[in-house]
Amino acid sequence: MAETNFSIAMAVVTLFWMFIGGVVPWFVPKGPNRGVTVTMLVLTAVCCYMFWLIAILSQLNPLFGPALNNETVWYLLYHWS
Repeated sequence: MAETNFSIAMAVVTLFWMFIGGVVPWFVPKGPNRGVTVTMLVLTAVCCYMFWLIAILSQLNPLFGPALNNETVWYLLYHWS
C-alpha cells in the first residue's frame, strides 16, 4: 500500500510541475517581458520540482538512522513486546 501511495504522490507532483513549466508558459501574453516571464516560470518549476524530489527521495533511504545504545534497545524491546 505504501508503494501505491508513493507512486500516486510522485505522479501528481510531477504532473503539476510539468504543467507549470511546460503548459503555462504557452499562455503568457505577448509583451516586452514575455521571455523573462517564461524563463521565470520554467526555472521555478524545475527548481521546485528538484527540491521536492531530493527531499522526498532522501526520506526513502536515509544516510544514517537513530543512534541507540544497547540499553535503549533492550528497554524498547522489553516494553514493546
